Amino acid sequence: MIKVFIDGSAGTTGLRIADRLASRQDIELIKICETLRKDPYARRDAICSADVAFLCLPDDAAREAIALVGDTDTKIIDTSTAHRVNPDWTYGFPELAGQKEKIAASKRIANPGCHASGFIALVAPLVQNGIIRKNMNLSSFSLTGYSGGGKKMIAQYEDTQRSELLKGPRQYGLSQTHKHLKEMVHLCGLENAPAFCPIVGDFYSGMEVSVPLFCQDIKGTSEDIRTLYKDYYAQGLVRYKETDDGDGFLSAAAYSGRDDMEVTVFGNEERILLTARFDNLGKGASGAAIQNMNILLGLDETTGLNV
Repeated sequence: MIKVFIDGSAGTTGLRIADRLASRQDIELIKICETLRKDPYARRDAICSADVAFLCLPDDAAREAIALVGDTDTKIIDTSTAHRVNPDWTYGFPELAGQKEKIAASKRIANPGCHASGFIALVAPLVQNGIIRKNMNLSSFSLTGYSGGGKKMIAQYEDTQRSELLKGPRQYGLSQTHKHLKEMVHLCGLENAPAFCPIVGDFYSGMEVSVPLFCQDIKGTSEDIRTLYKDYYAQGLVRYKETDDGDGFLSAAAYSGRDDMEVTVFGNEERILLTARFDNLGKGASGAAIQNMNILLGLDETTGLNV
């Protein structure tokens, strides 16, 4: 029996991981009583007694947890932003070239950010294969369901007395300092951060990340990108798709409840639109965390996932 502890199981990601693992016959969830939930020594003992521990905590609390447990043999998957560009940690996006093998050999996995997952899936293969330059100035916009904002935002959107402003899409990250930018730059090997425009909408879950390109700025064509995506994502939970939803529309909620991702190439001979669609709570959070756990344990990476 595989022993698993979720530090921060009361948060959105922690709850989702716990729900997914509760029905698995190969998993034993380690639990501590509510009165000790924030006790550092109780948490330390629980982490160190587990085969795998998930940290579903704010950044500072995740760093404190790692300092507390020291060099434990427990395999740790951190869902916060704290360790995503730390060279001592392995970034948990197994679809990147060679990354699955690195994850399997690691004890410290930094789970990707939701927006970052879509951007990296679209951009990293193009940089690696010379279709776009490392110093290229990119832009990206991302539509997300409100569950990505955690319990507080979920309560705001589901409040019967909520503000009328919540009925329309709301852009945020207006200062261009979104916390996912560092990993987007680092994992893609870029020299410049993209102009990034995240937008939250009045739907529970789902995500659609887009990166527009001018054909004159890339080495190759849209067909070259399609061919690359098909080959690059021939295995794993990211797949290339050819078409939209019909009538020229593309819904950000299409992959709600799923743990995989699609990437698609649209546009014409002058302008290209790259898109990635997935669930911000699935491949963008808890689904990715469980996929990484499966890889760490030598299991089929889709075990317990909805793909």
